[in-house]
Amino acid sequence: MSIRPLFAAMAVLALAGCASDPAPNEQMRLTEQALEQARAVGATVDDVPEMKLAEDKFKRAQGNMNDQSFKNARMRSEQAELDARLAEAKVLTLKSEEQLTLLNTRITRLRKQVGDAQ
Repeated sequence: MSIRPLFAAMAVLALAGCASDPAPNEQMRLTEQALEQARAVGATVDDVPEMKLAEDKFKRAQGNMNDQSFKNARMRSEQAELDARLAEAKVLTLKSEEQLTLLNTRITRLRKQVGDAQ
């Protein structure tokens, strides 16, 4: 019967170990990289609302890190990373659509030239 208290004590220790979240240093680094990538392709807070969200959430995550509220820091940093990646995707999609429009214009012009030459 002395085994039961031992298991109970181990369960309490295991739960206590889970209660304190470690600092999400790697997640914060990933979010910084995502923000840099989004900026590199041209995502700005003025043109892409998701970029503003990403930067705001990342600032809040940094504040959570300073307060050692690591669970909130991780959650906000993950959200900021996703917003930054969405901002990057939107900018790249817009650029692709612009290139497609330009190519279609050129194709139309070439078809007219070829049709006129015949």
